[in-house]
Amino acid sequence: MEGSEGPKGYSVTTEARSVVEAALAAGLTVGCAESLTGGLVASSIVAIPGASAVFRGGIVAYDSMLKNDLLGVDASSLAREGAVTAEVVTAMAEGALTRLGVDVAVATTGVAGPDPDPVSGQAPGAVFIAVAGGGLGTMVRELLLEGDRTEIRERAARAALQALGDAIATRE
Repeated sequence: MEGSEGPKGYSVTTEARSVVEAALAAGLTVGCAESLTGGLVASSIVAIPGASAVFRGGIVAYDSMLKNDLLGVDASSLAREGAVTAEVVTAMAEGALTRLGVDVAVATTGVAGPDPDPVSGQAPGAVFIAVAGGGLGTMVRELLLEGDRTEIRERAARAALQALGDAIATRE
């Protein structure tokens, strides 16, 4: 993941460093709830020296029932629409915000492939990212990413870090 380049030449490490520096400057704590990215967001943040001053933790809830149990995502919504929706990622981010006791939380859900999501039918590359606790309320970004499974997950992690950094900037 180190040095994974994305659009504009930014790497995951660059984005994570920006998040840690911005949170330190603003005196904010951050956390995450991850499904699609499976811990890549948290791992990227803790790789940065000084992260312990701002990063409280993360919840990897890959299974839908864990999304319900650990983050408070509505079970009937998960059963009806699947885990790859704006509603689910919003609940994940808001659940992480309260359960981790942080100022700003980011969440990821999506389909890395190779198969579509069995419930929603969303195609590989469909990604939802939400940030709760920013100055603008809970914000959701919907992305359609290209690449193989690894590329989709890394691009989603980078996009999540960018969204987290944007939310921190609205709180400063």
